[in-house]
Amino acid sequence: MSNTAMVMYEEEYQQIKSIIAKLCDDANAKMVFLVDKNGQQIASHGEIGNIDTTSLASLTAGNVAATDGLARLIGEKEFPVLSHEGEKDNIHISIVAQRVILVVIFDERSSLGLVRLRVKRASNELTEVFDSIVRKIEAEKERGAELESPFAEITDEDIDNLFRE
Repeated sequence: MSNTAMVMYEEEYQQIKSIIAKLCDDANAKMVFLVDKNGQQIASHGEIGNIDTTSLASLTAGNVAATDGLARLIGEKEFPVLSHEGEKDNIHISIVAQRVILVVIFDERSSLGLVRLRVKRASNELTEVFDSIVRKIEAEKERGAELESPFAEITDEDIDNLFRE
């Protein structure tokens, strides 16, 4: 699955949003984010407030990448679940479908045990959604559809012209 280009379809995006909203409520979390391994936010739900979601997404991906490096150094394949405990807030990070990172931020209203329990169910549901996306992509490729980046038609010259004074 991880070798397939990521394309997000509206139906699956709505399913993802529904799953993380339910996770946020069921785990009594402050907020839930879904981030790709490149640090791009896919979806979020909860008390976003003054959080810089772009930084949160990229730092989370960096944290996972660094932890993967640590795992390899000690002979582990990966650490699929990470937890960080703070004075007020805690972060639970897990890898879903070997492609995306699920981030749950919670405080004293919840517990790590409850979050882990709810994340397990949500991870299974999210994996089904991402498997559905892969099936759609493969079906489109079989029909001969080109799945190209929306930026494929932009040339270096176009970019240079954009930034000329």
